Amino acid sequence: MKLIVGLGNPGAEYESTPHNLGFLAADTLAGRNGIRITRPEAKSFLGRGEIAGQEVVIAKPQTMMNLSGVAVRTLLERFECTPADLILLSDEAALPWGMIRINERGSAGGHNGLKSIVQAAGMEFIRVRMGVKPEHPIGDLADYVLCPMNREHREIAQQMAADAAEAVEIILGEGPSKAMAKFNRRVEPEPGADIDA
Repeated sequence: MKLIVGLGNPGAEYESTPHNLGFLAADTLAGRNGIRITRPEAKSFLGRGEIAGQEVVIAKPQTMMNLSGVAVRTLLERFECTPADLILLSDEAALPWGMIRINERGSAGGHNGLKSIVQAAGMEFIRVRMGVKPEHPIGDLADYVLCPMNREHREIAQQMAADAAEAVEIILGEGPSKAMAKFNRRVEPEPGADIDA
């Protein structure tokens, strides 16, 4: 059993914000594979099915982003999974818009949802991060990731969600190294941009 968790905040007011890209990618992955994420269980909405020959649970925690670790711990226990069985989908403010980055482990950086999960499950899980880096200086990153996206960013978000869904399918079918080879340098950085965060 593989556990795929998309991060976001529940509620219509958060639906079109950068911080909900994990939910969007989870929905995209589910739709591509005939899975319906409707069942309330383990502090989440979830759906079960099969992707690339593997039994999966796709979950969208309903705890609010900063408490995502509570839901992930409950999901791991409920489905008898280890952190090595977890694939996490999330936004990443250190990566430019349109860039996907796949890691097999690592720290949370400044992402509070990831911090909560690292505290609950450790660092040894796969994460698929989708770039939402501000294109100009901002005062408050929290406000930025919780504001609705403009039309251009919504279009980029849809493409990133599709890429993230494909990345998960490759991870499940061929392994994370294949997915990293395909997606980790997908978007060329602007000259002088730091993408190693």
